[in-house]
Amino acid sequence: MFSKAFSTPTKANFIIQGAGIIWLLATSVILHFYGIDWMVALSDGAIYSLIFIGGVFILDRIFSSYIPKGANTWLLLILPVVLSLVGALFHRYTLQWLFSEEVGFKAILKNHFYLRWMILAIVEIMVTLLAIVVSKLEQQEESQKRELHILELSKEAELTQIRQQLQPHFLFNSLNSVNALVVSQPQKAREMVLQLSDFLRGTIRKNHQEWIRLEEELDYLKMYLDIEKVRFGHRLQVEFAVSDEALKMKLPQLLIQPLLENAIKHGLYGMTGDVEIILTAVKENNYLVLKGTNPYDPEVPSPIGKGFGLSSVERRLYLLFGRSDLLKKGGENGVFTVQLKIPQLK
Repeated sequence: MFSKAFSTPTKANFIIQGAGIIWLLATSVILHFYGIDWMVALSDGAIYSLIFIGGVFILDRIFSSYIPKGANTWLLLILPVVLSLVGALFHRYTLQWLFSEEVGFKAILKNHFYLRWMILAIVEIMVTLLAIVVSKLEQQEESQKRELHILELSKEAELTQIRQQLQPHFLFNSLNSVNALVVSQPQKAREMVLQLSDFLRGTIRKNHQEWIRLEEELDYLKMYLDIEKVRFGHRLQVEFAVSDEALKMKLPQLLIQPLLENAIKHGLYGMTGDVEIILTAVKENNYLVLKGTNPYDPEVPSPIGKGFGLSSVERRLYLLFGRSDLLKKGGENGVFTVQLKIPQLK
């Protein structure tokens, strides 16, 4: 992680190389200003710049594999100081050996040794601290990416679990209906099994991560209603009022079926006459607005398991959009209404 602060060619390496060139030019100009020959001044600046770049590279190699923590954080200061001392000594004695006849230059090397060491140490400490800050920011960014990835995986896992729960929930209800018809109406029971098989085959083959047009979703709903009508016969009446614009809009697959199942279960429970369920779909701005109504008797106790269909849809919407205001429900004057708003993805 630490080495990333130095290894990005378009950022840190460019800055370090640029600093080395500026250092070379600045050192050479200052030495020449004090009467040092250009050749000697450029040699001094070149060696000093190479020592600086080499020190940064060594620090990079060290801290790329080990970042001191806790009681060892003192190494963050000691290592640059020691490394800069070695570099300053190397610079002084190398130039004294190369230009042994330059008495004035040798005096400058001796008199300014501690100044050069201090400058080199300060710069390398700053580079070390800067690299650590960059490393921490990169670690934080990667940590956030991992958390987001884990969150997405968690959401997808929960969505999959909800879908897997809906299938058995619907299947158990249908099998109970088949069981009720086996003895009294075996032909209808056989018909229901065949329709159930066609419905499940069609839904299993679908990719549940894809959105589909409302028109296609309604085809599956009609297959589901054909199954329910075998059980309830003429008592069950479902009316669709869908605008042409709404038919082309998209929604997550099998999002409406639990609502219809809930309406049928709780609308027909305790009712003796015919039951009409109305499903409307319109476009409102960037939303597909679905509204379902069914009669119900508030005085009749609800069947066991009430709320699974609605709660599963509500949870699924929250996982998809991060909002809890997309589903509204309530009963008034013997009519239960569910309104569902589905934002359209751009």
